Amino acid sequence: MLTDAGSTSRTSIRTEGKTLYDGRDRPGVLTFVPAGAERVGFYRDVDLSYSALWIDPALALPGLERLRDIPILVNESDAVIGTLLRSLCTEMLFGHRPDTVYVEHLVSLAGLRMAGLSGNRFPTSNRGRLGRRMLERVRDYIDTHIASDISLSDVAAIAGMPVDTFARRFKETTGRPPYAYVLEERVRRAELLLRDTNIAIGAIAFRLGFSSQSHFTTTFRRLKGITPRVYRLHFSPES
Repeated sequence: MLTDAGSTSRTSIRTEGKTLYDGRDRPGVLTFVPAGAERVGFYRDVDLSYSALWIDPALALPGLERLRDIPILVNESDAVIGTLLRSLCTEMLFGHRPDTVYVEHLVSLAGLRMAGLSGNRFPTSNRGRLGRRMLERVRDYIDTHIASDISLSDVAAIAGMPVDTFARRFKETTGRPPYAYVLEERVRRAELLLRDTNIAIGAIAFRLGFSSQSHFTTTFRRLKGITPRVYRLHFSPES
């Protein structure tokens, strides 16, 4: 849970009869409650707005198995986790359905960093790059499934690697995490369709796997600096 705004004059959190935290809530702090844990909270002068990310305990992603071994954490600070949760909330507030590969990457990173906040730091695998043939197989898979909801675990399976190892090696090879590569490839194809065809913008969004025309427009503008409509007008023969 991320406290987005507001505060309390006093917050007291107890579990198993022991006090975990006695202080105040403030914007930007993070709380983690592992599956099955019970906690009791007492709040005074409450004026809080917060975002919560619920993670299925059965989800098999790197870092998440480590969350089962850490205790309840209250009002910790981590700028990266805060940024990740705020960005996900913003996407959903605008009505966008984030790609599975993006959410999996976000959840994995948040889980790894949360485990680190508990003092339970783990060694990372050796860094390395994907081989040329392996990279070609991964790119072929993404090309074939560009209109689908591509998941990080599916792409890692093509490479025959654990998800965390694949994501690290893919970024080492391409300079981008997998979810960014997928979005950039969709936008690159959208440029071709906008320039060379009269296909409606909404149909292009559907063809390239965006959850909606709005999601497509927001992503295209973020990566290219202009909307798909303006891009098409700029490259149309009459312009």
